[in-house]
Amino acid sequence: MERRRIGRTALEVTQWSFGTAALGGLYRECPRDVAMATLQAAWDHGIRYFDTAPWYGLGLAERRVGDFLRDKPRSDVVLSSKVGRLLRPVPDGTVPDYSYVNPLSFDADYDYSYDGIMRSVEFSYARLGLNRIDILYVHDIGVYTHGAARNAHHLRQFLDSGLKALDELKASGTIGAFGLGVNEVPVCLDVLRNGDLDCILLAGRYTLLDRSAEAELIPLCEKKGVSLVVGGVFNSGILATGAAPGANFDYMPATPEVLEKVAAMEAIAKSQGLLLAAPALQFPLAHPLVSTVLLGTARPESLHRNMALTEPPLSPAIFDAYQGHTLIAPELGTEAVRV
Repeated sequence: MERRRIGRTALEVTQWSFGTAALGGLYRECPRDVAMATLQAAWDHGIRYFDTAPWYGLGLAERRVGDFLRDKPRSDVVLSSKVGRLLRPVPDGTVPDYSYVNPLSFDADYDYSYDGIMRSVEFSYARLGLNRIDILYVHDIGVYTHGAARNAHHLRQFLDSGLKALDELKASGTIGAFGLGVNEVPVCLDVLRNGDLDCILLAGRYTLLDRSAEAELIPLCEKKGVSLVVGGVFNSGILATGAAPGANFDYMPATPEVLEKVAAMEAIAKSQGLLLAAPALQFPLAHPLVSTVLLGTARPESLHRNMALTEPPLSPAIFDAYQGHTLIAPELGTEAVRV
């Protein structure tokens, strides 16, 4: 599988990568044997970049990813996790409902400070049972998650001290790169105007339907040598299911405007002899700034189906036909499901 560089670092990642929120039980239980089979399916397809986070199943996904990767050739693998939340144990049966089914018995507190980031990394090492994390993303900082008032505090905390922790971790060789893992564009602009990053894991904002990143973020990333890792290519499902009744966009029922645009895209895809999911999957990789596209599922058969849509590679000219039906800076939901 083709590999692409992360920013100006020495790290190279496979152009298709695997995200593990679903392995932590997002929306539905994921038994351990199914999680391991899904990870094996990703490996068999040639995927060698795996992304996880403490948030996914409140530690469950990290444990499973670590167990799977422990006997794999480490030089072949790139692993990322996230900081910004610290897990603390709670009594059985008292875990708040964060949409994870049967998570571990922990709750999470936001902490974007120097100490919080350093503690988070150490805890992730313990859960993973591995001795290296290649990329760290600052998870869910931004108005999308916190609201304007709380995010002002979190952003100041990160810029004043948390960013220094990431710089030190990279300078010491503990990690190879760092960035943001978010669902919105504005916080990326805020951080890039005040500091340097290697990459941004951006979910749902650079897709066939929603190209919010194009106006300001992509030019700024190009100027500063920052790569994009793109998640949420189906915009919560609608670019996979099409404009069907009950289709979701941005984790909520799609509006009539969105349904109309997606229906038009389906017609274009049909005229090209394609399922809409195929150009949706392949669109981000047409931009040289994009290092990899994350695929996330809790079932091997779903991963096989998505990987089948990655071949043959589509000509970049195909995507021009969809331009007139895109959304720019759509209204975001009040609560993000985490990348």
